[in-house]
Amino acid sequence: MVKKLLFVAALLTAGLAQADDTPPQAPTADADGFTQPLKSLKFNPGLDQREFERSTLTALNVYDPWESWNRRVYHFNYRFDEWVFLPVVNGYQAITPGFVRSGVSNFFSNLGDVPNLLNSLLQLKGKRSMEVTARLLLNTTIGVAGLWDPATKMGIPHQSEDFGQTLGFYGVPEGPYLMLPILGPSNLRDTGGLVVDYRGETQINFLNVAEVSSNHPELVALRAVDKRYTTSFRYGQTNSPFEYEKVRYVYTAARQLQINE
Repeated sequence: MVKKLLFVAALLTAGLAQADDTPPQAPTADADGFTQPLKSLKFNPGLDQREFERSTLTALNVYDPWESWNRRVYHFNYRFDEWVFLPVVNGYQAITPGFVRSGVSNFFSNLGDVPNLLNSLLQLKGKRSMEVTARLLLNTTIGVAGLWDPATKMGIPHQSEDFGQTLGFYGVPEGPYLMLPILGPSNLRDTGGLVVDYRGETQINFLNVAEVSSNHPELVALRAVDKRYTTSFRYGQTNSPFEYEKVRYVYTAARQLQINE
């Protein structure tokens, strides 16, 4: 028995010695042939970090001479949203079925296609004007005054055009950044555009909504709640002490993209 145990121990020792003599295998290369891609990374020795930081700050710079006032309004909007607007929106979601909320959103979206059409025409956007016209016709008739949105299902998506974009299209500068109570970020040009769009919608009185709204303020309140319900932005969602600057920059950049498209 002892001899057998010694024989097994000798075999194990020989196997381990053979394993130690096995040369290590080379690392398996990636599909592109690189095993250490960082070794081939080249840095620009002429890069001036200060110039880079300066250009970055310039790109993020937005003309905001009323920043002190705007920050106060931003804080007001933050608290109003937290204490009033979002609780109302949550209650609205809790007491209304999904198809009702969808119908309300579709109705007001269809209503908003009227200024969309006017501003598309003013900006000489022929294709977009025809698309918005098709949306209005389809959603107002087949969609029963806009409660349904067959146009989107037929491949004609909703596209937003406002008078602020029209002014920007013709080269009117944006002017100072402006934070509006409840309405949120804007600028002097776009704020004037909001007034013109509201006035135009009132004068056209599409589907008699403007006239009815003057006697039924609850319809205006419902439109405001629906607007907040369909807006995904939430104050504080960036979890950053520089959220004011981020919102200001994103709004300004997004508006410029909308004007350029």
